[in-house]
Amino acid sequence: MQWSAAQYAKFLGDRTRPARDLLAAVPLEAPGLMADIGCGPGNSTALLAERFPGAQIVGLDPDADMIRTAQAALPGCRFVQGDVESWRPEAPPELIFANASLQWVPDHRALLPHLVGLLRPGGVLAVQMPDNLDEPSHVAMRRAAGDPRWSARLAGAAGQRRPLLSPAELHALLRPSCARVDVWRTVYHVELEGLEGIVEWFLGSALRPYLDRLDKAERPEFLAAYRRGIAPHYLEAAGWVLLPFPRSFLVATAA
Repeated sequence: MQWSAAQYAKFLGDRTRPARDLLAAVPLEAPGLMADIGCGPGNSTALLAERFPGAQIVGLDPDADMIRTAQAALPGCRFVQGDVESWRPEAPPELIFANASLQWVPDHRALLPHLVGLLRPGGVLAVQMPDNLDEPSHVAMRRAAGDPRWSARLAGAAGQRRPLLSPAELHALLRPSCARVDVWRTVYHVELEGLEGIVEWFLGSALRPYLDRLDKAERPEFLAAYRRGIAPHYLEAAGWVLLPFPRSFLVATAA
């Protein structure tokens, strides 16, 4: 899947707000080594560097464009291209921070305990993930993908993300190896410029698995079908719409 750091950055302020909220819940004073997993263009990494100026920070992302953008913005941090499943830190970190990235990894029952196991004792795993697969914005993607013109090619696109574990499931999974597991859910309401603003927002994220499978000539037709699908669900007022955006949060402290 191809990403665009420039497209993602169009809404960087709104995309960074959940990362700020996640970081505010991290119960650490002065960690020495931390990792930003799925660092994207470095917006979440910059928050870590600001709060913990003396720390050694490693950013990891599978996309080369994101890594180049992050490294240019934060030359004092080290960025590595790679995926979280195969990542092995050089030393146990005190913080593993994952902002809006782990939703793309399918097996959380294996991944999350694995990440906790990489931490130093007392270290923290802090995770924020979109929890919006049942929102009209995403239901419309799946319905547009069912068009016979491209349904065969898009059959696997929706499956790149799976429903998240429930808070009770997360707690039961991690509590045996953790001193504390804190889980919560927040719904953000993002102000966007009409339906086109919703399309632009998801062009930097959830629409990518669909568009990447289509020819260039087909992409405008798919997006037109998507606009028709979301139109009944988002009320415009003076040219603006509010996009409800649920997000799931997890802060687990290793025993």
